[in-house]
Amino acid sequence: MAESFGVDAERYDRARPAYPDALVQQIITASPGPDIVDVGCGTGIEARQFLAAGCKVLGVEPDVRMAEFARRTGVEVEVATFEDWDAAGRTFDAVVAGQSWHWVDPVAGPAKAAQVLRPGGLLAVFAHAYDPPPFVAEAFATVFRKVVPDSPLSAGPPRPAQDIYQAMFATFADGIRKTAGFGEPEQWRFDWEQYYSRDDWLDLLPTTGALTQLPPDELAEVLEGVGAAIDAIGGGFTMAYTTMAIIASLNT
Repeated sequence: MAESFGVDAERYDRARPAYPDALVQQIITASPGPDIVDVGCGTGIEARQFLAAGCKVLGVEPDVRMAEFARRTGVEVEVATFEDWDAAGRTFDAVVAGQSWHWVDPVAGPAKAAQVLRPGGLLAVFAHAYDPPPFVAEAFATVFRKVVPDSPLSAGPPRPAQDIYQAMFATFADGIRKTAGFGEPEQWRFDWEQYYSRDDWLDLLPTTGALTQLPPDELAEVLEGVGAAIDAIGGGFTMAYTTMAIIASLNT
């Protein structure tokens, strides 16, 4: 699944939401300087936000398709997994990871970050947690179970996204605590909303992990069922997002 998101990099970049400006600014304020390495930078969504805020950003991305797209948007990218990436003696003020740290080894990742950070440098891991309105979520679950009955994602009702992400971020924090040199991690939270039309939501859905590997006919059936549900509630809805972050500084 980790290597499936580049199947349509243009759609991914278009449909995936950016990060709250307040998060970007807080990371910049907490960082000792502007030199950032972006782990799993994907198409460069957060990298471009940091570039626009005056930072110097180097992306590290294992998917060649995503890396090529990011380069076309002005992001410098080196193709590698973060754990295997050769920093060639370079050090940075901050290591950031937007919606990607769960693909990084929970022990090797913080250790690698500690190696490439300057004294006082910042590790900032962040992601969006969200649950569509119940009617839309139920429509997706129903059609997905019908189309892909053998998928592990079809077993039982989904857990609330914030519960899943809270547990995941607790694992991130534990990995950081086990890495010599980091101070105690702290958690940040940013709540915001975004309106989705039917077309907007159906553009986003194929970029999510449950759907990136479906054959075109099965994907079309899922989207048709979800689209009908959105039509039934008036053609759109407002999504409540929570962007969560774990932040830790390397001791000086």
